[in-house]
Amino acid sequence: MNESMKAHYFEDGVHEECGVFGMYDFDGCDVANSIYYGLFALQHRGQESCGIAVSDTDGPKGKVLSLKGMGLVNEVYTPDSLEKLKGNIGVGHVRYSTAGASTIENAQPLVLNYVKGTLGLAHNGNLVNAPELKRELELTGAIFQTTIDSEVIAYHIARERVKCGSVEEAVMRALKKVKGSYSLVVMSPRKLIGARDPLGFRPLCIGKRDNAYILASESCALDTIGAEFVRDVEPGEIVTISPDFGIQSYKNMCQKEHARCIFEYIYFARPDSVIDGMSVYHSRIIAGRSLAKDSPVDADIVVGVPESGNAAALGYSMESGIPYGTAFVKNSYVGRTFIKPQQSQRESSVRVKLNVLKEAVAGKRVIMIDDSIVRGTTSDRIVGMLREAGATEVHVRISSPPFLNPCYFGTDIPDREQLIAYNRNVDEICKIIGADSLAYLEMDRLAELSGGRQYCHGCFSGKYPMEPPAEDIRGDHETFKRGTDSHVK
Repeated sequence: MNESMKAHYFEDGVHEECGVFGMYDFDGCDVANSIYYGLFALQHRGQESCGIAVSDTDGPKGKVLSLKGMGLVNEVYTPDSLEKLKGNIGVGHVRYSTAGASTIENAQPLVLNYVKGTLGLAHNGNLVNAPELKRELELTGAIFQTTIDSEVIAYHIARERVKCGSVEEAVMRALKKVKGSYSLVVMSPRKLIGARDPLGFRPLCIGKRDNAYILASESCALDTIGAEFVRDVEPGEIVTISPDFGIQSYKNMCQKEHARCIFEYIYFARPDSVIDGMSVYHSRIIAGRSLAKDSPVDADIVVGVPESGNAAALGYSMESGIPYGTAFVKNSYVGRTFIKPQQSQRESSVRVKLNVLKEAVAGKRVIMIDDSIVRGTTSDRIVGMLREAGATEVHVRISSPPFLNPCYFGTDIPDREQLIAYNRNVDEICKIIGADSLAYLEMDRLAELSGGRQYCHGCFSGKYPMEPPAEDIRGDHETFKRGTDSHVK
């Protein structure tokens, strides 16, 4: 492992996976531009690579135009390149790799040509039984072009489609074989299909604009293109969108037990999104209020670490009566740096992204709200920056419980040995990050963040909603096995 890779590996961070977007315009209008803006709204979910694949439902069956690239959406696409993507049905994807190398070959959507036509597939999540399913396919002659678990799903759909009467039935049969987390958008020659795993780990919603229907990871992407929110895809539900039948729903995989990723509400999702009927912004306000109730401290100002810490800081201020202020100026042209797996020169990454407003904190006792601490290295730097700016005290409050366990369902939380909270108490962590006091959100408060909906808390409690994988492929990048990336934490 070279030195830049080591820096990358040991940087602090919580890692998300991907964002998916699909659109079908029944009037025959091109959808590439709208998919572009939808992906732009979902950029926070993945900054490693992106892709768009489109097809013309009135054109030659099976002809798909696609363009994928490494980097941000606005770096990969130009007006000229979008103009060439002619088609009224399409899928898009932004990626951060929780499994599989960071290469263009692993960028999505995947496009498969097979005997029944063409499939375009975009996947958000992690399959826990992908290695077994892949070996099963390889023994029957399958040749894989990528190292991502999404290709396993695509192959199974294609194989089932040969044996059944419709693409939605093929999707249903294939998904009965897989275990883990997935929000899936599939483009067939004449249908757009969305699917969500039975536990509902990852979000997926339906939107409508004029005579076009949209599937998206978050509702904020619908707002961006001027579409109205129709509803969420339910956990375990498969929806088929076509001009003949509109939205068709298949719920034979639905169940009563759910396990939504609680970190969607705490950190991953944009605050202007609504997931399963719960406002993400409201969830973070609740988290801040809860911290103020459970872990009060005398101070002069409450500040949030942008972006996800801001709403929680406002909630803390509202509950405590301590003034809310802005202590950090964020460089708007720097994305979520943790999603860039091969980024080098990481020593200055925090200062590149954030700068402290000295006038706001000098001579003051500061309460700093952030969404999590993973390894603690970046929290240490941010606390130090506040002290350098003249803060007399820095009290850190975290709007999630301590991370004690890895995640196998699409969030690249690393192994226990790399987690600062593993085998350390709060006082020890407080000393390491250089704060005057430290407190986390209480576990029993998580239910309030989800509005009483069932959620997964395995990364905090170690109690997973399904068996972890026998073979761990998380972060299986080219150079090292359990690779991790950096987030300002």
